[in-house]
Formats: sequence, C-alpha cells, structure tokens
Amino acid sequence: MSRKYTISKKATAVLIYSRPFLAFGGMLCAIGVMWNRSPVLYTMGVSFLFISMTFDLVDGWFAARFRPHPTLAQLADRIMDKIVYSIIFPLIAAGMMWKLLFVSSGYARIELLHAIFVMLMCISVLIRDNFAGFMRNFAIRQGHEPEASEYTRLRTVIAAPVGALLYAHAFYVPEGPPSPLYDWISWLGNLPIRGLFFIEIIFLSVSFGSIAAYCRKYGTLCLNELCLDDEILRRRILSFFPNALTVMNAMMGLIAVFFAYQGRVREAYLLLIGAAIFDKLDGSVARKLGLTEPLPGAAASSRQINLGNLLDDLADGVSFCIVPAWIFYITFSKVQEPFIQKLAVGPVALLYALMGIARLIYFTMDKNPIPGFFKGMPTPAAALMVTAPLIMFDNALQEAPEWIAFWGMFCFILMIVASVFMNLYPVHYIHLGRFMSRSRSFARFNTILLFSIVFTPWLGHVAFIYLFLYMLSPLVTWRIDPEVAARESL
Repeated sequence: MSRKYTISKKATAVLIYSRPFLAFGGMLCAIGVMWNRSPVLYTMGVSFLFISMTFDLVDGWFAARFRPHPTLAQLADRIMDKIVYSIIFPLIAAGMMWKLLFVSSGYARIELLHAIFVMLMCISVLIRDNFAGFMRNFAIRQGHEPEASEYTRLRTVIAAPVGALLYAHAFYVPEGPPSPLYDWISWLGNLPIRGLFFIEIIFLSVSFGSIAAYCRKYGTLCLNELCLDDEILRRRILSFFPNALTVMNAMMGLIAVFFAYQGRVREAYLLLIGAAIFDKLDGSVARKLGLTEPLPGAAASSRQINLGNLLDDLADGVSFCIVPAWIFYITFSKVQEPFIQKLAVGPVALLYALMGIARLIYFTMDKNPIPGFFKGMPTPAAALMVTAPLIMFDNALQEAPEWIAFWGMFCFILMIVASVFMNLYPVHYIHLGRFMSRSRSFARFNTILLFSIVFTPWLGHVAFIYLFLYMLSPLVTWRIDPEVAARESL
C-alpha cells in the first residue's frame, strides 16, 4: 500500500466520521449557552460547526477516491449527513425560540415570524433528507444505480454553511472575550434579519429544487409501480408539484404585505420577485410533466379550465393584483405630506387590483390564445414594474424629503398606466419565462443582473428600467413566430 493511498484513506475517514462528533460538541456548547450564556462556549460551538462545515464541503470529494470501497465511503457520507443535520437543524429551531423568549426583550413581530420561518425550514430539511433516502432506496430495489457524484449536489453544499450561520445567530452571546475570532463570529451573529430571510428563502428554494430533482430522476419508477397504467391517477399525483409551487407563489405575496406593513418595501419587492419565480416554475413544471396536454382519447381544447388553472389564477390574483395594490396603499397611507394626501390613493389601488383581476379572467376565458405570447401585459411583470418605484419613494421618505412629491406622483401615475397596459389585449407580450428557457445566455444574464443589484441602492431603479423596456418590447417581439415563442428549449 502506497503512502499516498494511506494518507487519502485516513484523511477520508477523519473528514467523514469526525463530523457527528463536532456537531454533538456544538450541541453541548449550545446547551451550555442556554444554561449560563457563556461567550466562551458560544465561540467554541460556532467553531465546531464551522469546522464541521468545512469537512462537509470536501468529504464527498475524498469519498469518491476512497479505494477500494468508494461506494461504502459515499454511503457513510450520506449517513453522516443525516446524523449531523438531525442534530443541527432541530437545535437551531430550539435556539431561535430560546433567543426570542429569553434573550430578546420585547421582540418585534418580524423576529417572531423569522423564528417560525426557521422552524419550518428546519422541518423541510429533515423531510427532504428522508424523502431523498426513500427515493434512492426504491431506485436501488428496481435495479437502478443512484447518482454517484456528491460534490455536485448544490443543496448539500449550501446546507452546512446555512446551518453554521443560523447557529451563530441563534446562540449569539454579546460581550465575549476580546479576540479576532470572537469579533468575526459576533459579526455573523448580528446579521440583520432581512439578510437572513433572503439566505433562508434561497436555501428553502434549493431544498424544494432538490426534491424536484429526485422526483425527476426516480419519479417515473415510483409512478409505474403505484399507478399501474392508470393515467388519471398518475396526473393527480403529478399535479401536486406544480400546485405546491403555485401555493408558494401566493405565500410569497402575502409575506410581502407583512413586510410592507413593517415599512420594509425593499424586502417586500424581493418577495414579489420570488413569487414571480415560483409563477414561472409552476407552469414550466406542469408542461414538463405533461399536465397541460389532454388525456389520450380526449378532445383537445384551446385552453382547458381545471383546478390547476384556477389555483394558478387565484395565486396570481393574490400576488400580482391584490398585493401590489395593497403595498401601494400601505406605503402612501403613512405619508403626512399634504400633496400626497390629496391623491386618490385608495381608488387607484382598487382600480389596479380590479383591472389585474379582469386581465386574469380574460386570460382564463380566452378561446383563441397565441402560443408563447400574452394578450396584454402579464400581471407578474406589471406588479414588479409598479412596485419597483415604491422603493425609491420609501427611500425619499427617509432620506430625501425634496423627492417625495416627484416619486409619489410617479408611482401614482404608473399604477394607472400599468392598469391600462394589462388590458390592452391587441398588444402581445412574449412569454419571458419560456424565452429564458430557450436562451441560456439570456437566463444567465438575468441571474447575474439580479444578484449584482439585489444588495445595492439601485435595485428599484434597475428593476423599473428592465420592466419598462419589457413594456415596450412588443415593438420588437411582434416579429417572432408563435411556434418559436412557445418552445421552452432549442
């Protein structure tokens, strides 16, 4: 046995099998922190978690090279993941509640919401792990080898850093020992809740995406075993996934209203972006699963009205019609400026909501849709366009009073303009989600643009310009063939 092989084998064993002990040590330190609020134990616990996180990021790479039993090493790596996550994420949920009750004095509603959201996220992590284990074991029994690569699993790469970050936030103890290590850890423990919300929503989306990926890999095997050629039962089972994404769309919109009540217009806008992403995903997933096609032997219709379509329209009505009007009304109702108070804010907000709902009703009842195009500006684009300037209006309220009248009038007029453009049915807008699916370079550009501006003061400006250009896009996109616009791949 060569020395190189021996080092690799020992390193793999240390990386894989030491993680549960580090997580268990972090749990003991957390219990000590809850008992006597010791900054030393807090520093040790966070250090244990970050060491475990580092091992988690590289152990899969070593496990794949653990000869002569790489499969055994990968299996051990998965088992260690289950053990570590079963310790850390329930511990984080308990720590958030402990911090809320015994550390925060007079906590705000947003802190309570964050603690509840973290608890739900921790539950989803454990559900995802058990679901993934079930799907892999079922595939093995059917004679299919599971995915061997560990390092490429995005969810696994994200889970460990998120767990360590939330641990540092949940068990944060102020006034620790003066050291560079504690200063860096305390900075993590003091991250603002709005930043944590953004990270947690991304992690939750990745977890759901991981579940969807397992369903895509092994779902056909399970359905063949379960449905026994019953196509109606198969569709009822498959419809759960796009319907779940549709519900997430509506939930994002409702949470955005909560943030708007707290004066967090920027965070409310980010949640509306999340609602638009889920709206794009639910339709894409439904089409990929074949749920939009008529049953074999059934007569094809131009647009079928079923429970899935109605649920999608209901979620769109909440997130992109009612919620933007609500946020507009909430933001303007708090302003004491005489000029703003003279504006008919309530009627305009009601006008936008009703015109958006009318546009959705037309979309549902339209008997002659154009593939790949919308008749009138789609409600998600209109919602994001009218909400973006509210970020600038809110900033003017806090920092630049001389701009209040300008941005207030701008937002007021834009609500009326968007209400009209949503119902200009002779004007046809290309399906932007399908265009992104066809053009990977355009999808990458949008992703890079979003992440490059999301933490900058220019989020509202760039978003409005982007969506204003989309409002003018029919001047160019009318030349595109509907058969090309309807495709989601090259």
